[in-house]
Amino acid sequence: MPTILGAGDSDTGYEIDNGLVFNGVNQWMTHTRGTATDEKLFTFSAWIKLGQAGILENGTIFGAGDDGNGYTGDMFALQTNGLIKQGDHDDSTDNHNVRTSALLRDPAAWYHVVVAADSTQGTSSNRIKIYVNGTQQTDLAASTYPSQNITFDCNTNGQVLNIGRSQNGENHVYWDGYMAEINFIDGQQLDPSYFAENNDNGIWVPKLYSGTYGNNGFFLEFQQTGTSQNSSGIGADTSGNDHHFAPTQLGSIDITSDTCTNNWCTMSNLYSDKQQGGAITFSQGLTEITTSYVDADYQRYPQAMSSMAVTKGKWYFEMKPSSGSDFNIGVFSPEDFASDSTTNPYGGYAATGVIYTEAGEVRQNDSTDSGHASYGTSDIVGCALDMDNNAVYFHKNNTYINSGNATSGASKTGAFTLPTTGENGTPVTLYGFVMGEEGASGTGTMLANFGQPPYTPSSIENDANGFGNFEYAPPSGYFALCTKNLAEFG
Repeated sequence: MPTILGAGDSDTGYEIDNGLVFNGVNQWMTHTRGTATDEKLFTFSAWIKLGQAGILENGTIFGAGDDGNGYTGDMFALQTNGLIKQGDHDDSTDNHNVRTSALLRDPAAWYHVVVAADSTQGTSSNRIKIYVNGTQQTDLAASTYPSQNITFDCNTNGQVLNIGRSQNGENHVYWDGYMAEINFIDGQQLDPSYFAENNDNGIWVPKLYSGTYGNNGFFLEFQQTGTSQNSSGIGADTSGNDHHFAPTQLGSIDITSDTCTNNWCTMSNLYSDKQQGGAITFSQGLTEITTSYVDADYQRYPQAMSSMAVTKGKWYFEMKPSSGSDFNIGVFSPEDFASDSTTNPYGGYAATGVIYTEAGEVRQNDSTDSGHASYGTSDIVGCALDMDNNAVYFHKNNTYINSGNATSGASKTGAFTLPTTGENGTPVTLYGFVMGEEGASGTGTMLANFGQPPYTPSSIENDANGFGNFEYAPPSGYFALCTKNLAEFG
């Protein structure tokens, strides 16, 4: 399988500017299908990035059917045990279930998924083809193919097609994560080379589809803002067919520049420290976490780490406490992050972290530096990480604590020094951002802003490369954590 796209370069020169993030709870887009070119043939292509769904739960990429509460219908979904294309039609002989053995579980990666269907094929295995990053999935966990010449609900006149939600069933299954560059081709069964290609480095990158769409085809670029079902709406079809999708609970805040051509850092639900009892839940495309304290032991304060870590460069991150209390923010070494020792990420008690707590304490290497500004749910807390000088700076509402000057370089004015030796005495050269639970009771919800905030900032500030939507301007020389910046400065 080609390398999963993670870098910011595309040798094709084709850039995808916008994606859309779904919360996995109540957000989707819908369109009622018209008369198809051919109801028995279609190709669906999309780039996806995981949130919570697909790792712990199921997540529907598209679902189609009538508007009832039955369980008949057509769907393409990511589940814990693979990608599935499933149809459950009124006639039981038309049921099909094609599921990959390969699992998609990396929340830091963008994947290109294609389902290509042609029920007219005489060979049953040719009727449904699933591709991931350009490679057809032939090692299948389930391979019940549709009957010959059935029509697919997702391309049938009068049926409802949802993006981000299953259509039928009393309990709808929603998508939690990101989508970008959605193409639906009516009347053709196409392979992935129409939508992407390997670049000179062997990385699977997108290219602009230049073929025809058929009567029911559409192209969703998420270029627009607003929520209306027209050419200025989020769900605008830019194929020329004007098959616009009506969004539900989606607004301009959900449009993101986190795409397969510029992948942004989020929190990671694979790399979180729940220790022996603390709990963490993730939402909003892994940019919101809710933590809960469980037991009165220092090992039981849950922390989450960023999906990207760095060895050099200068990086900026903001955290907004949303509700509850007992927050903290800081940096930590991934090598020691999930340690089971008595020194652990809580409060920076391990040798390989620096943590700024809600109470105004900076904790590091079994020590506490008190008397700094406390913060709460009305505040924006910033963290500036200078890997070139082993320094980290914190601010509350753009006033740096400890009289810190993040631009002071080697003098490290007001900085907190990063440890260079880990718990086991090994050198530490890699750091990521963390946030989590600080206190001994209750819950806290925190919003992570690496430059793609899950909330509307009161002002919009970018880094020097023009990336990021921050409440406060990053210090001079500091950058948002995304792959385009990493390629240049990381």
